[in-house]
Amino acid sequence: QVQLVESGGGLVQAGGSLRLSCAVSGSIFSLSAMGWHRQAPGKQRELVASISSGETTEYEDFVKGRFTVARDNAKNTVYLQKNSLKPVDTAVYECNQGRSGHRYSQDYDWGQGTKVAVAA
Repeated sequence: QVQLVESGGGLVQAGGSLRLSCAVSGSIFSLSAMGWHRQAPGKQRELVASISSGETTEYEDFVKGRFTVARDNAKNTVYLQKNSLKPVDTAVYECNQGRSGHRYSQDYDWGQGTKVAVAA
């Protein structure tokens, strides 16, 4: 019953910024860990960042210092602020939810994602 709807993607120049949103329904959002993933053409889906119900965050090394994950429990939404974008960040970005509030895992069906293209 959990549904995930991503938005905010688009075309940006290298060095630019973008904020992605993931709206969640069908769960008690405030008690759930959330995460962001991305998948480039011809590549495997990879984890980007996650945030627990207590707002503890984790980042993969390739985005650390450039991306920030945050959540707004009143809006049932998780965000990914992306700064200093590089062409290698070009991908479809997807969110997911964990069954646990403390440990993130991709436990539900994927949504459609939102496409990000970074021009050189």
